[in-house]
Amino acid sequence: MSERDRKSEVETPGGATAAGADDADDLVFKALANGTRRRMLDVLKESPRTTGDLCDHFPDLDRTTVLQHLRVLERAELVIGRKVGRERHLTLAPVPIKRIHDRWIGEYARAAVSLLDDLTRG
Repeated sequence: MSERDRKSEVETPGGATAAGADDADDLVFKALANGTRRRMLDVLKESPRTTGDLCDHFPDLDRTTVLQHLRVLERAELVIGRKVGRERHLTLAPVPIKRIHDRWIGEYARAAVSLLDDLTRG
């Protein structure tokens, strides 16, 4: 990245650049766009699981497919995988979802509520 590119990036309150935050959001949106991955997050929301346990929850998918979905979820930092002996333990990491909610859903919901309020008054 050139010096000019670095200077043109906007820093977010957390210290990350806006471009970096947008890239991270894109990864989260991509991960959440798939129904199977959303169901995997639902399973992990209940409690941490091993990879084998997660595979058992999705008997219609082969292990390779489950691992491919997990890779997308981990790249988006929605799932944290940790090796314990021969097993891999998976935990839901909800911070990226909260970031999406705060940045996109909350902001647009406030605008929609304000618009509805204006319509009912006027």
